[in-house]
Amino acid sequence: MTARYLDTLEKPEDLAAVAASFAHARQHELRYRVAVGARNPAEVVRFAGGWLFDRVHAGWDVTVVVSEHGDPRPLQILGANVLHLDDCLAWATYDTWPHLLVLDTALFDTDPRVLSIVMATVDTGRSDVMLWGDVVPDEMSRRMGPVSHRLSSAAKAFKARACTAAAVPTAEVDQEESFRLAAWPVLEFPRADMGRTG
Repeated sequence: MTARYLDTLEKPEDLAAVAASFAHARQHELRYRVAVGARNPAEVVRFAGGWLFDRVHAGWDVTVVVSEHGDPRPLQILGANVLHLDDCLAWATYDTWPHLLVLDTALFDTDPRVLSIVMATVDTGRSDVMLWGDVVPDEMSRRMGPVSHRLSSAAKAFKARACTAAAVPTAEVDQEESFRLAAWPVLEFPRADMGRTG
């Protein structure tokens, strides 16, 4: 799987990449779609790289949306498609909404549009929402519960390789990655393993 990444903000090309991503999703309607949002590729690799690899390996369509430009190689190693946040938000229609949004909470501080989209998604139950990061906005915290993903052996190996490419210390490759999952309606959350579901 080839990752796509936009190094410039020349709108015709950038929007063409977004259009191609939506066209791909329309052609593969039965595949589970995931959108991962973060500031840069290194943050995705560090906090969700093993989970991302296991989802791609299970056949899910995973698109990473970043607000900063950076080296796409770490995400290419994990098998993800990469787009820029501004280009995605400039797209007029969203006829292929992801089944799951996975976001770094740091995006809420850098772009208020992201928090609005996430809150609307949680309020309507349009998609599941999973977050990583230290600070969860108050308006979301009561709807979130802890979940974890136990990395497969392959995910640990590929995440270590992606960490090296992203200049993230490979010592940070743990057995599990932790997230918060939003549920609709509000539920009691036992500690769950996001492990091998596909």
